[in-house]
Amino acid sequence: MSSPEKDLNAMSQNSSPSTDPASGAASSPAAPEDQLAPDQSRSETPATKATAAQRKAARAKRSRRKNPQAQMALTEHLREFRNRLIISAIATVIGMVGGFFLYYPFMEWLTDPIRQLNEQESREAFLNFGGVGGSFNVMVEVSIILGLIIASPIWLYQLWAFITPALHKKEKRYAYGFVIAAVPLFLGGCFLGIITMPAAVFALTSFNPEDTGNVIEAVPYVRFVLQLVLTIGLACMVPVLLVGLNMLGILPGRTLLKAWRWVIILVLLLAAIVAPGPDMMVMFYIAAPLMSLFFLAVGICLLNDRRRKKKQAKQEAAYASRTVKATSAEELRKVQGS
Repeated sequence: MSSPEKDLNAMSQNSSPSTDPASGAASSPAAPEDQLAPDQSRSETPATKATAAQRKAARAKRSRRKNPQAQMALTEHLREFRNRLIISAIATVIGMVGGFFLYYPFMEWLTDPIRQLNEQESREAFLNFGGVGGSFNVMVEVSIILGLIIASPIWLYQLWAFITPALHKKEKRYAYGFVIAAVPLFLGGCFLGIITMPAAVFALTSFNPEDTGNVIEAVPYVRFVLQLVLTIGLACMVPVLLVGLNMLGILPGRTLLKAWRWVIILVLLLAAIVAPGPDMMVMFYIAAPLMSLFFLAVGICLLNDRRRKKKQAKQEAAYASRTVKATSAEELRKVQGS
């Protein structure tokens, strides 16, 4: 075969499709790398991998399970505070909407002592909304207060979730105990204030001269009732605060026990301010629970002080038993001589 024919045969073999020797099927020629599928040709670059790793690390920082101490940059803390503040604001606005619907039942409860004054005591008393927009202003203020109360579980949780990562394990345990004990006492104190509120209204309006009546302004009256209820509620939380300070080692129980006379005077003064008038039973209903809670707190503080002293004595005894005596010079000479 001549050389031109050999060249033609070689060209025809290169251009013809290759055949698989096992199956006998013709296989197409290999495609160049430029014509590969996009997901085959595209591979993750080092920069893309680094960005994905940074995002994963940022998500792990924001996760409280992987990062219980919330160790993050200042901007991350501010971002978390902003998000929790937005959630609390939305919950408060929704609670305010509910407060608008609860406004009329709430005002009926507030004006019930005034109606009792007119019916039972034969006095003239009525609630006055000063100005054209006075009733609307009272409605807005009451709705805001009710909205804060309705949304309190949400914004208290947001505040708690923002603060607790900064506490250690022992401090968290004390904080949990404080919240568990303080919430029922605060609600019980508010309930006690609701019970004593009519007696306080009767007593404060009993100083009128004859042939006179009471024109009670709505805004000061609403604030008076809320301050009365909240004051008694907060007063019931004071013993929990005292126990908490004792748990932290700041306030000894003996110090509280020495101040019991001043505490009784302050409790009786608070009861007289909250429920003035000749009815001593109302003062007793307020003073007795507060003094009982105080002496219960003192007993808990004394027991905790005794437990702390026993624990310290055991630790000192264990430390003393582990101390090693120094070897004397004579014993060293004997050891060296032997």
